[in-house]
Amino acid sequence: MIEKELKSLGIANICEGTSTGKHWFSNGETIVSTSPVDGKNSGRVSCTDKSDYERLVAAARTAKQEWANFPAPQRGEIVRQLGEKLRLHKSALGKLVSYEMGKSYQEGLGEVQEMIDICDFAVGLSRQLYGFTMHSERPEHRMYEQYHPLGIVGIISAFNFPVAVWAWNATLALVCGNVIIWKGSEKTPLCSIACQKILAEVLIENSLPEGISSICTGAADVGRWMAEDNRIDLLSATGSTKMGKQVAASVASRLGKSLLELGGNNAIIVTAHADLKMTIMAAVFGAVGTAGQRCTSTRRLIVHEDLYAQVRDALIGAYQQLKIGNPLNTTNHIGPLIDVDAVKNYLSALKEIKKQGGKILIDGEVLKGEGYESNCYVRPVVAEVENHYAIVQKETFAPILYLIKYRGEVSEAIKLQNEVAQGLSSSIMTNNLQEAEYFLSHRGSDCGIANVNIGTSGAEIGGAFGGEKETGGGRESGSDAWKAYMRRQTNTINYSNALPLAQGIKFDF
Repeated sequence: MIEKELKSLGIANICEGTSTGKHWFSNGETIVSTSPVDGKNSGRVSCTDKSDYERLVAAARTAKQEWANFPAPQRGEIVRQLGEKLRLHKSALGKLVSYEMGKSYQEGLGEVQEMIDICDFAVGLSRQLYGFTMHSERPEHRMYEQYHPLGIVGIISAFNFPVAVWAWNATLALVCGNVIIWKGSEKTPLCSIACQKILAEVLIENSLPEGISSICTGAADVGRWMAEDNRIDLLSATGSTKMGKQVAASVASRLGKSLLELGGNNAIIVTAHADLKMTIMAAVFGAVGTAGQRCTSTRRLIVHEDLYAQVRDALIGAYQQLKIGNPLNTTNHIGPLIDVDAVKNYLSALKEIKKQGGKILIDGEVLKGEGYESNCYVRPVVAEVENHYAIVQKETFAPILYLIKYRGEVSEAIKLQNEVAQGLSSSIMTNNLQEAEYFLSHRGSDCGIANVNIGTSGAEIGGAFGGEKETGGGRESGSDAWKAYMRRQTNTINYSNALPLAQGIKFDF
């Protein structure tokens, strides 16, 4: 299905196991990349063993000083070239993302565009790594702060965004003067290899050290090596809250730095003053986009009682129009879940909804027959529930939307929204200015992302991305997220002939 794309990306031979690139292909056990689209194997990738890992860390350590010595705008030029190559490969890489992960082709293209956008952002950033100056209390002294590269940045990414999240981290880390080591998801290894191949070409064309960027492939053991390795100056990890807690504990035990982007249990609040058409559009895409496998997917729809029946009926009508099938067919709205384990979690959640007292309005099932041979296609579900149900409090990576009724003022809805352990994305649908401002105030949403009259899913690269509570507290992508990839240093310069002490302390002898 994607042979032409693999060839255009230069990784067809790698998938056949006939190439062993020095720092982007390994010699350990084999992972088979099986597409959830049709259940077919699209390639075999060797896992990183411990000797491979030591070799690539050594290469990174060798390269990091040379790379840090390049002026930041020159580092930005390398990232600009990466962006140009991504433009050339957008269609092929987007199709690979769609086929290997299962999201729609349009979403695959959107993910690659996000990579291009963050390259552009990082290029501009390379000339804006600002420090600060401040007045000293001592005469003829100058104080300022500046930022230096950390060294080696480790990146652990998840299957649901197999290329974009790497780019968020990689581009910023690179322009900040760091080298990178990436562990992509073992469920989407071809996407990782394709991205590394594209960046490796840029490095080779500019006669730069190969160790500036490396990848390692494998399961949790490889991530554990990175978390426990004090040579990794920053570990940025995206995935489940369970995984993030393990990473955080390991990195903290060595007093290292971590940047965590973890689970979400995102809600859209629909007040009595909401626009119904906009609400349904936002809720449906948020709930079923990427088959509900985004960290920003809409899990809960908290609706005022005055509008509840209209929203419920409109949702049922909209869901009946959704087309489920091969995501490379652009007439389909929903592709498959990532694998049969995800399907099991989906089915388990449906049982729990009923067991805990919920009412399923649109029933779920695993689709069978022609076009569904992978057994990974499921029907999206809408269920009436109470916010306190244990299954509602848990993040289920599947297209399950919980419909929750609230009464009274918007503060009651916000209380329901905030009564979960996660704090990534949130939204309110309202044309009432007071409700919108209350939602955005310190009394409102406790999430890292709070939107008005748009859904929870889909973030622009210009703003910092991340959340609070069990979402981890990290920030990636735009705004001043670049500071996480650098170490901060305060400098004081005395240009006088005396040595006055701070706080007026006298020390004469």
